[in-house]
This record gives sequence, structure tokens and C-alpha cells, in this order.
Amino acid sequence: MERVQYHQEQMLPELKDFVKKGIFSPAEVKEIIKRRTTFETSLVRRVADKADFLRYAQYEIGLEALRRKRLQRLKLPPSPPSISDYAIVRRQYYIFERAVRKFKADVSLWTEYIELARKNGARGLVGRLCARALQLHLNTPSIYVLAASHELAQGSPSSARSLLQRGLRFCPDAVELWTQYVKMELSYVEGLRRRRDVLGIQDEPDAAGRVNEAVSARQEVLNGAVVMTVMESAAKSLPTLDLFKSLLSLFESYPSPLAPNLTSHLLDLLQRALPSEPEACLMRATVAVESAFQKGALVDSLKAANESLMEDVSTLGVRMSQLYTQWVNLWARKLDERHGELVRDSQDVGTGTLLLTANRPNTFASVCDEFPDSRPRPRREKRLWSLPQDWLPSVIGNSTWLWLDAVSLCAMFPWWSMLFWP
Repeated sequence: MERVQYHQEQMLPELKDFVKKGIFSPAEVKEIIKRRTTFETSLVRRVADKADFLRYAQYEIGLEALRRKRLQRLKLPPSPPSISDYAIVRRQYYIFERAVRKFKADVSLWTEYIELARKNGARGLVGRLCARALQLHLNTPSIYVLAASHELAQGSPSSARSLLQRGLRFCPDAVELWTQYVKMELSYVEGLRRRRDVLGIQDEPDAAGRVNEAVSARQEVLNGAVVMTVMESAAKSLPTLDLFKSLLSLFESYPSPLAPNLTSHLLDLLQRALPSEPEACLMRATVAVESAFQKGALVDSLKAANESLMEDVSTLGVRMSQLYTQWVNLWARKLDERHGELVRDSQDVGTGTLLLTANRPNTFASVCDEFPDSRPRPRREKRLWSLPQDWLPSVIGNSTWLWLDAVSLCAMFPWWSMLFWP
């Protein structure tokens, strides 16, 4: 309890300043002391709980939000900074500092501590915390992502790149790290391109009409050569479908004119990395049809995708046949739903609907004929319990033999007869 009393004495100057400025009333200050005493008492137990630290920190975060709202409402005149302006935030850091010292192996505590420091604008503290967390958790991708995003926000892409490369050396199978590495390079290239567009910078050839090597290299970087190189390294190091799905969702959501070229290059890498994976074949066909659906060239892409998938069905077997059947039904349903919504591409959509609708009834039958194992089995009626049809004769026969065994034993040992005969 001496430590609790020590912390109570340390909070007296800030509480007096709250009352002096009129931010909190004396009754509210007493309530604050009571709540903090309860939290501190729970922290000094012999076996501390992480939830106690989190509840204490959450209370201080809410108290700081209340203090800021009170300041906005009171509209106090400008005055020199006092202890009440930073005491609650400092206490939040102190609580998390005690928590991470107590639970060093808990990554979530480090993450919340770093996010709190970033939210409060403590850039130096964020850098120090990331360095400490990386010393303890070398194999945690989320810490590398937080540290790299902090360095990138501070305008240091080289440091962010070094952190991500270091993380990939320790965690080469982390899809999150590869995705963030590609995103970082893409955002850097996009920032360069937008800055040049705003400033009106253009690379012009010299008097002889030649372009020097520096200009050509810069143009290749702006066209996404570095991003493609990182994608190739990712596909070589981690050739999994999850990686390609993550990168595809990144390019679909990131607003950049390089996205179509990068998506095309990603599909080429997918073809080379996973040529005999049924899900990869379906992913390539789906992306091609969706891109054509947005551009208005649906029928040709549907025919090409259909032919490609039929070839894959003949070579990859049952799993590919099942996926192909689902793909045909899905796109036929999509086109049926959107048939009346599009005006400009109404003829194209109608032709694609007729194509898939005509192909849909025969697709499943032909696939099942070629691969009998893919044919769905009839459903059986589920029962809680069931008896075989010949249960009564079997029970009677078994009981008869048991009874004869008992009689034979009694004949062999006459004194056992008292157990069976009256």
C-alpha cells in the first residue's frame, strides 16, 4: 500500500491545477482520486492481470477526452502551459510502460502502446517503442509494419524499406509483410508521380533528341519497375495463393493508374508460380472477365475464359471441374441480375447471359460424365438412431446362446445353480 500512497501524493499537483482552472469540481476530483486508488490497488497485487492495466489506461484516456472537451466549452484565456495540460497523457504512458515491463511477451500491449503514442503525436516515443518492441519480437510482422509506417510518415522511405527488408529476412513466409512492402513501393512511386504532375516537371530529350540514362531510369521507376521487381521476389519466395489474393485486393483498392499493368503482371506471375492449381486458374479467369466487364468487352473475355477453364478441367481433374461448375453458375446469375441495369452494354450483357445460360445446363452433366467422382451424392435422411432390419432375430439368437451357456456352466459346477435357479 505504500506504492499506492506514493502515487496518490504524486497526483496532488495536477488535481489542484484542475480545480484552480475550473476544469473539474472538488467533488469530481474526489471521485478521480477514488477511482485511481482502486486501480492502483489492483496493480500492486502479487499476481497482476493485464486486464487491470488496460482498464486503468482506458479510464485515463476517457478522462483526457473529457478534459479537452471541458477546455473547449470553457474557452479559457491563453495561459502558459501547466502540469494539468500533460499530466493525464503522461500517466497513460506510465501505465503502459508498467504493463509492457510486466508482460514483455504480449505483442498486443506493445501495439496499443505504440498506437497511443502515435495518436498523441509523440513521434520520438513511437520510434523508441518500435525499436524496443523489435528487440523482443523479431518474428512478429505487425511490429515491422508499424515501424515502417512510422518511418514512412516521417518522410524516410529508405528507413521504411530497410525495416521491411529486415522483417522479410526474419519472416519470409509473412503475407502481410510482402503486401506492405509492395504497398510502400507503390505509394512511393505514386507520390513521385503526383509531385511531378503538380510541379509540371517533364523529362525532355537533349538537343540531339536523345534521352540520357538517368531520365530513362527515372521513367522506368515511374512506370512501376521497382514494384514489379518486388512482386517477382515475393512470388519467388512465397508462391502461395494467399499472397496473390492479397496483392490483387491491394491493386483493386489502391487509386493508381499503374494498377492495371501491375494486375496484368501479377496474373503472369500467378501463371508461372501456380500453373496446376485449380484455384489459381479460376482466379485468372475471374479477374480477366471482371476487367472486361468494366470495359464493356464481355463476350470475348467470357469465351476466352470458358475455353481456358475447359482445358484446365480436362487436365486438372475433379477439383477443377467443381470450381468450373460454380464459376459458370455464378456468372450466369450475375448477368441475369444486372441485365436490366446496364444500358450502354445491354447488348453485350445479353449476349454473355445467353452464352452462359446455354452452357450452364450441359456443363455440369458433361463434367460429371467425364469425372464421376465429382457427381453430387444423394442426400440421406438423418436419424438420431436406427436399428437394422433383422434386429429381432439377432437379439433372440444371441439371448438363446447366452442362456445355453449359462445352463452348461451350471451343469459343470453344481454349486453355481443357486445363482440361476430358484
